[in-house]
Amino acid sequence: MGYSIKNLRDVEDSAPKFGFSEVQEARFARGDLEAEGTGLAYHIVRAGRRQAFAHRHHNAEEIAVVVAGSGQVKVDDEVVDLQPLDAVRLSPGVTRQFAAGSDEDLQIIVFGPHHDSDGEIVQDFWTD
Repeated sequence: MGYSIKNLRDVEDSAPKFGFSEVQEARFARGDLEAEGTGLAYHIVRAGRRQAFAHRHHNAEEIAVVVAGSGQVKVDDEVVDLQPLDAVRLSPGVTRQFAAGSDEDLQIIVFGPHHDSDGEIVQDFWTD
């Protein structure tokens, strides 16, 4: 078939498997959509929290779009405020981590090319 449809809320939330459900939801839809070369993720960062860890990709450029809520993203050494419909382009090699504002969850959709084993987790990236 030349297309596929999946509601992102129906994609498995990966956060509970790794003990992150108090902080966020993380739904990776590439497999559900049978996409061969495009990665797609739907993240919800709980109000007043930040993602459990930062990460970067060595080869993939990504675009993150805020679909609801407000918050911030730390990109390398810079913290930037975000509001609904802000789109953030993230170059390969750039470390990023999202945080929700105190009043409501931050919902973002992230997409870009999929490269196997391209992601790297970065611990202790955003410290207060």
